Amino acid sequence: MKPHANSLQAKTIDPCRPPATLGRRSFLKKSLAASAAAPWVISLEEHALVTHGAAAQPLAAAGAASAAGSLPLGTIGQVKISRLICGGNLISGYAHSRDLIYVSQLLKHYFTDGRIKETWALCEQHGINTMIAFPGDPHAVEVYRQYRAEGGRIQYLAQIGPSADDLRTAVKEAVDSGAVGAFLVGNLGDEWTRSGAVGRIGELLGIVKDHGLIAGVAGHELRTPRMVEQAGFAPDFYVKTLHNTNYWSRRQPGQNQEVIDNYGIDNYWCLDPQETIGFMSNVERPWIAYKVLAAGAIAPRSGFKFAFENGADFAAVGMFDFQVAEDVAVAKEVLSSRLDRQRDWMA
Repeated sequence: MKPHANSLQAKTIDPCRPPATLGRRSFLKKSLAASAAAPWVISLEEHALVTHGAAAQPLAAAGAASAAGSLPLGTIGQVKISRLICGGNLISGYAHSRDLIYVSQLLKHYFTDGRIKETWALCEQHGINTMIAFPGDPHAVEVYRQYRAEGGRIQYLAQIGPSADDLRTAVKEAVDSGAVGAFLVGNLGDEWTRSGAVGRIGELLGIVKDHGLIAGVAGHELRTPRMVEQAGFAPDFYVKTLHNTNYWSRRQPGQNQEVIDNYGIDNYWCLDPQETIGFMSNVERPWIAYKVLAAGAIAPRSGFKFAFENGADFAAVGMFDFQVAEDVAVAKEVLSSRLDRQRDWMA
């Protein structure tokens, strides 16, 4: 059963379609005349991408490109996962927005329950079979339960944030909500490692595995996977940030290099991409790269190519519904190209 097909057809509105009272030829003439008279109407975001060389080249028929071939899959444990994974921040209303204070509220208003389901349905239609969600968010869990009950099939990896004195409750929430895997959220992975509590990460991994889920660890800091490896733990996968530095608002070298603060300083996520690439080249475990677009500052073609060429087995990407088709088309294009990849595929 294809989930929500009727819902999508009924609710999706094409913002580029001219009003019924205006003929297509007249609409095009007016639009072309307006664009010729006002070339400055390009958005600030598009202007920044073009100016700094990060803009993706136009895709021919991007909306339909995903029909040609399927999105490649990898396997972690016994779980088959699409190389492109739908991130969970946008759906739960979290947003990296630099110093804009309204963006999270905007997302919560945009992503109604119906819109969340439609986004997942679009992901499925274009070959994405996995998304990330927060089992500690009751609303996200309820929407996912409804989605599955209505015929949706997308699976999810639980991003968990247990308290230091109760590791089991968060894992149980992931199991009860139908997750196929669980990983420690990056901020806690970094914090526990930084504070010398890496043993707690090992304990959590054991609990996740005991519940039959694939178990992972996330981190923004390279120290996190490095210390987990040195401790001899065996996560089924890592979730580690990776992106290039070709965006104008990036954190400059020498500025607060030690402590990751995604809330107070919201313009960097991977301070050490080359060191990360070098370290992960010797780690024989699947790697889900995240923040590959630097929270929307890097165009998909550039971000995906950088991630997959430099060793990532999967890329987790936050997507609006209107971005899904193009993101999948770009990912397929990148994955089918001749990648200068040194690290073997680990999944």
